[in-house]
Amino acid sequence: MFTRIAGRYDVMNALMTAGRHHAWREATARAALESPPGPILDLATGTADLAIAVRALDARRRVVGADFSTGMLARARAKLGGERGAGIALVAADALGLPFPDRTFAAVTSAFLLRNLEDLEHGLVEMRRVTIPGGRVVTLDITRLTVPGWSAAFHLYFHRVVPMVGALVAGDRAAYTYLPDSVDRFLTPRELATLMEKIGLAHVRSRCFALGTVALHVGVA
Repeated sequence: MFTRIAGRYDVMNALMTAGRHHAWREATARAALESPPGPILDLATGTADLAIAVRALDARRRVVGADFSTGMLARARAKLGGERGAGIALVAADALGLPFPDRTFAAVTSAFLLRNLEDLEHGLVEMRRVTIPGGRVVTLDITRLTVPGWSAAFHLYFHRVVPMVGALVAGDRAAYTYLPDSVDRFLTPRELATLMEKIGLAHVRSRCFALGTVALHVGVA
């Protein structure tokens, strides 16, 4: 599915978030750079926007962008041509079975990955496994709302407007129907923080954007 929509992924992100997704990724990158020196893994890198944001803030950091979708990686490689791609390596990888030794990265980041994992807890365990002690696990995702009134309005937008725009712009209504359905099945920010603590991350903190619809979580390995 993600390979099918790779060509219109950036455009759809801009439309759905009114361009705010870049600011959220920058905040995610800043949180990752609180980690000790060392390389950073960007899981579900997509078209590499978060990897680029990390390098823009600290050009000394080496970044590995990993994704399960070959179509997304192809778009990322095109975007990273020339100097923009300096310091960023791209690999195909499954987030539930990362091809890296324990304690490889100073930080592991992900943007809009967690809702798509078949086994969320195992995915978080893998992220922690490849992070050095004292490193950061940093996630950005759309979380389930619990605010009366606003929750209903967001549900209407996400379930009615987003699939329609997905059909018109990306030519894939099914993919953008899956997106709101995945949010309905996901956790609240508090539930996600609790799960991160359960798998051994310390000092877990969260920050919400877009009236609570998007949450940034940071835990220390």
